[in-house]
Amino acid sequence: MPLGRELPQLLKQRLFHKGRKFDFEVNRLRLPNKAEGEWECIRHPGGALAVPVTPEGKLVLVRQYRFAIQGRILEFPAGTLEGKEQPLETIQREIQEETGYSAQKWEKLGEFFLAPGYSDEIIYAFLAQDLEKLETPPAQDGDEDLETVLLTPEELEKAILEGELVDAKSISSFFLARPFLV
Repeated sequence: MPLGRELPQLLKQRLFHKGRKFDFEVNRLRLPNKAEGEWECIRHPGGALAVPVTPEGKLVLVRQYRFAIQGRILEFPAGTLEGKEQPLETIQREIQEETGYSAQKWEKLGEFFLAPGYSDEIIYAFLAQDLEKLETPPAQDGDEDLETVLLTPEELEKAILEGELVDAKSISSFFLARPFLV
């Protein structure tokens, strides 16, 4: 099992909802320490994220409308793994759809749980370099409302430290990429 998992004993599945992007369940469990109780969990197929860097050293981000927070947030391009898609395949598709760029060089930065208190979602983070602007980018998903934003690493770090709305997966991935940014 990846990332040191220890499975609890499922005593009863009380609620299950299959959604478009993730599933939600409420289960009665016995944990490895023998504690019993009900826990809610979002089951997610995982996501892939790119920290795209232009040849000039600028970071390519998107300012995206997110209905859950009722506003726009700055984030690196990312997407949900679809079917049997590998994380690198997912992000190679998403970077083109969301930013209109493609990358020739990819390096895995790492992987991490996004919110392990209530979700099993894992983010697979990549550094995307040797970017080229596409003449005809693929169409964005119909529910996406975003604009491309170019920032230097210093500008992004300042935005994070000053409390601009930047999501956690982007902050984490930025600091994983920081040693590679000139």
